[in-house]
Amino acid sequence: MATCRVLVLRAAGTNCDVETAYAWQLAGAETDRVHINALVAEPRMLRRYQVLTVPGGFSYGDDIAAGKIFANQLIHHVAGELAAFRDRGGLILGICNGFQVLTKAGLLPSLPGDVLASKMADSEASAGRMAASAAQAAAAVAEPARGAGRQQATLTWNDSGCYQDLWVHLRVATDRCVFLQPGQMLYLPVAHAEGKVLFVNEEVRRAAHDQKLVALQYVDEQGEFGEWPINPNGSTDHIAGLTDPTGRILGLMPHPERFVDPTQHPHWARLASEANPDGRSLFDNAVRFVKGA
Repeated sequence: MATCRVLVLRAAGTNCDVETAYAWQLAGAETDRVHINALVAEPRMLRRYQVLTVPGGFSYGDDIAAGKIFANQLIHHVAGELAAFRDRGGLILGICNGFQVLTKAGLLPSLPGDVLASKMADSEASAGRMAASAAQAAAAVAEPARGAGRQQATLTWNDSGCYQDLWVHLRVATDRCVFLQPGQMLYLPVAHAEGKVLFVNEEVRRAAHDQKLVALQYVDEQGEFGEWPINPNGSTDHIAGLTDPTGRILGLMPHPERFVDPTQHPHWARLASEANPDGRSLFDNAVRFVKGA
């Protein structure tokens, strides 16, 4: 049987790398925890892995903006190997701070420039305005061949203006992400101050929906949208996670690594063995995909 090797990438301020590595190990993967400085020194080490994970925490104290410094290290030092890693079929998972890193590095939603150029031109023409040239539109959006393109989305401050730490219900909103099962409902914890998804413009938001890149949405127990605490941060369109056009990159604000055992459920004593560890499914799905490739 094929081996699934996972690189869990950490930095100063990362504090969920041990739990994330453990979750991958439970799913049957071989896992290494590596500091970003080691990857910067030897970007070719990515060639030894099938999965890259950027876990949660507060990398570099979230100075400037959450995940920005970590993202800049990827952009300026690892972009070439990162592009090759993705293009040869590698999986990338960003959890909480890792999601913030992936968006600021331009890896999510990573819509191609030609798709957005067409949509932007159509939108402006319908409004009676002069359409921007395809070259101008393409320059404003991601260029996936570079591995880390221009930023199309961000994670910003919660509407509440404060840190939110609670459990939320989620609905899988896509059928193209290898980490997720279409139509699945999940129950996972969130813990963040900057979890509100915003897109650079309306065209990117619409394209993300059209291309099924909205991976997870906050819902209530019945699968319906709602305000706080159902949507804990006021995220655009209740978005809790995004995937890319390949379906092999996933970023999400909730923490699946914090629910990989039934006893981690807040009502585990009442539910006993009925508390399915929903977080475990993301890691299982990914390992199954890699081993079956």
